[in-house]
Amino acid sequence: MKILGIESSSLVASVALVEDDVTIAEYTVNFKKTHSQTLLPMLDEILRMIDLEPGEIDAIAVSGGPGSFTGLRIGAATAKGLGLALEKPLIHVPTLDAMACNLYGAGSLICPLMDARRSQVYTGLYHFEGQLETVMKPSCILVEELTGIINARGEKVIFLGDGVPVVKEKLCGLLDVPYVFAPAQVNRQRAASVAALGARYLEAGKVVSAADFAPDYLRKAQAERDFEEAMRQGKEKELAAGHSVREGSL
Repeated sequence: MKILGIESSSLVASVALVEDDVTIAEYTVNFKKTHSQTLLPMLDEILRMIDLEPGEIDAIAVSGGPGSFTGLRIGAATAKGLGLALEKPLIHVPTLDAMACNLYGAGSLICPLMDARRSQVYTGLYHFEGQLETVMKPSCILVEELTGIINARGEKVIFLGDGVPVVKEKLCGLLDVPYVFAPAQVNRQRAASVAALGARYLEAGKVVSAADFAPDYLRKAQAERDFEEAMRQGKEKELAAGHSVREGSL
């Protein structure tokens, strides 16, 4: 089975083609370019290099979040467009699960980190016991909360992800357990990991139609949170004004 992987949840843009547990091609760029400018040209390039027609792809695995709202939407739109045009199923692969698969077979606790701003990280905890096992499901939490959970487990941990440089100093100051940071070749998102894990999901029948696919953001976008906060403050002002008017009429 030929599985196309698409990864756009962060600054990294990556596409890959995995067939029968072999990575046939992968194109990854970690640079400040809009994913809408990069994903389709990258896909076109790898298909051209391996002489593969788009219709020969069996399924499309997509990094489904959490991550950048804009990046996830671009990845989803790209995958949905391809899925609809090619009449192929989509596979929703949680971003943090795919990142953990970069360190497949590691004997330590695996902790992918993505910067969620406001001293928070998107993260999860994973083990490998013959297969990937989720120890703590993907969450958006404070670094202090995460290190408390890790310290309580008392296990050596490997960190990876674009959130590491942002919180590294804080991690080093708060951790009581042994820890290491993943090396350059596996410390960022990779479409090959998305496609490889997607192949497992495909075998299990975990697919969705292109029309039904939607990213999992884990939390609302900043604009939505700002709007809700403005609405809340507006209502409080209205209530306060109404209370003042009632007091004045007594």
